[in-house]
Amino acid sequence: MLNRRDFIKQTGLAVSAASFGLSSFNFPKTKKYKMGLQLFTIRTPMAEDPRKSLETIAGFGYQDTETYGYDGLKKHFYGMPATDFKKVLEDNSLESTSGHYDFIKYFNGPTEDLLRYTDQSIEGAHALGQKYITWPWLDPESRSIEKFKILAEQLNLIGERVTKAGLGFAYHNHDFEFIDHKGESGYDIILQNTEVALVKLQIDLYWIAHSSPYTAHELFLKSPGRFVMWHIKDMDKVSRDYTEMGNGSIDYSKILPDASLSGMEYYYLEQGGNFAHDPIQSVKESAEYFKNNLINLFA
Repeated sequence: MLNRRDFIKQTGLAVSAASFGLSSFNFPKTKKYKMGLQLFTIRTPMAEDPRKSLETIAGFGYQDTETYGYDGLKKHFYGMPATDFKKVLEDNSLESTSGHYDFIKYFNGPTEDLLRYTDQSIEGAHALGQKYITWPWLDPESRSIEKFKILAEQLNLIGERVTKAGLGFAYHNHDFEFIDHKGESGYDIILQNTEVALVKLQIDLYWIAHSSPYTAHELFLKSPGRFVMWHIKDMDKVSRDYTEMGNGSIDYSKILPDASLSGMEYYYLEQGGNFAHDPIQSVKESAEYFKNNLINLFA
C-alpha cells in the first residue's frame, strides 16, 4: 500500500507555490468564470420546490451551483436521486462544480464511518459531475486546538481518497478558525498541517473581512494557488451581518484581481440570511449588481 508521501510523488501532484518565489509559479491565464450560487442561500425555496428554484436562478444569469447536504445512503440531493437532480440542472443549463458534504456528522466517530461517507460523497459528486468535494463546517464542540489538529489529519486522509477518485477536496472557513488560542489558530494549523496537493481551500471572503487577522491578499500570498474556490458575499455596513451584493462594506474591486494569484477556479455568490425581502429577490439583486459592477474585474 502506498503511503501518503509515495502517493504524492507517484501522482506528480504539485508542491505548494509557497516553496518557490512567486515569479516561478505559473499562474493560470485569465479565463471567463461562470457565475455560481451556493444553494444554501435559497435553502427555503429549495426545500419547497427545487425544480422551480433552479429554473428561477438560471433566469437571473447563474450558470454554476454549489450544493449543500447529501444523503449518502439514499444517494439523494434535495430529496431526489442524484441522477434526477443532475437532469434538473441540465434542463436549466446549470452545472454543479462543488458540494458541501456532511463530514461533521462523522468527525468524532470511527474512522471507518468517515471514510464510508467519503466514498458515498465521491459517488454523489461523480453523479453530478462536480469537480470538488468540500468540508464546510465544524460544530462548536469541535473547535479547540486539539480538535483542529485531529481535523488536519482527517482532511489529509479524505483528501487522499478523494484525489485518487479524480476529484478535488477543499476546506471551507468561517470565523471560528481565526480565534486566537494562545498564539495559535485553527486556520494556521490547517495551512501548516495539511498536504497542499490533497487539501485545497475554499475561502469565504465575508468571514475573512469579518473576523480574520489577515486580508484575503495576505492569505493568498501565504499559499498561492491553493484557494481554488471563493464564496463571495457582502457585509452590512452597520450590523456586519450578511447583505445583498453592493449594499455592504466589502470592496471586491480590490479582491477580484487576485483570482489568478489565489488559484481560483470557481466562485459562488452567497447570502446566509438577513434578506431584505426574501432569498429569491436577494439572489436576483446580487446577480444584477455582480454582473453590472464586478464580474469583469477577475484577473
